[in-house]
Amino acid sequence: MAPKGDDQYHAKDAIGPGVRGALVGGGAGLFVAALRNSMQRTNVGAWGVFTRGGSAITTVSAVMGMYEFSRIAAANLREKEDHYNQAIGGFLAGSILGLRTGRMPRILGLGAFSAVVMAAYDYTGGSLSGFKRDPEEDEYERKERLRMNRRRPVEETLAEVGEGRSIRPPGYEERRRLRLKEKYGVDINTVSADPNA
Repeated sequence: MAPKGDDQYHAKDAIGPGVRGALVGGGAGLFVAALRNSMQRTNVGAWGVFTRGGSAITTVSAVMGMYEFSRIAAANLREKEDHYNQAIGGFLAGSILGLRTGRMPRILGLGAFSAVVMAAYDYTGGSLSGFKRDPEEDEYERKERLRMNRRRPVEETLAEVGEGRSIRPPGYEERRRLRLKEKYGVDINTVSADPNA
C-alpha cells in the first residue's frame, strides 16, 4: 500500500468502465455491421446484421471492454496513473484482435502495436491537438504571459530591420536629414502637418 499523503493513489472501479466500454464497443460494432448489411448486393434480411456481422460486433465489444477494464485494473494494481497502464490495456485489447486469426505471432504483434500506439498517445498528452491547457489558468493572463515571453525590445528590432520603409523611430527625421545632406549635399526642411507650427 502507498504511504499516506497528498499524492496517494485512490483505487477506481474497473468493472463499471469495462462494462460501459463493452457496451459502447458493441454499439459501434452493431452500427458498422448494419452499414455493411445494408450495402450487400443481395437481400439478406434484417437478421443479416447479426448472422453476418456478429463476429465483428462481439470482437469490437470485447476489445473496448478489455481495454477499459485492464487499463484501470493495471492502475489499481500498480497504484500509479501513467502511460504504462495505457500500454497494458492496449496490449490486451490488441491481443483480442489477433485472437480471431488464431496465430501467436499476430496475437503478439497486434498486441504490441496497439500497446505502443496507446502508450504514445497518452504519453504525448492524450490529445491529437497537443497538451491540454490548465483549466484553472485565466485565458487573458495566459496570453499576456505568452506575449511577454516573446516580446523583444524596439531597439533590437530596429537594429535588425533598420529604419525607413514606414519604420520611423524617435529622431528618424533628423538622422534622415543628416544622411541626405552628407550623401547628396541637399538640405531638406521638414514639413509639419500642424497648421500652427
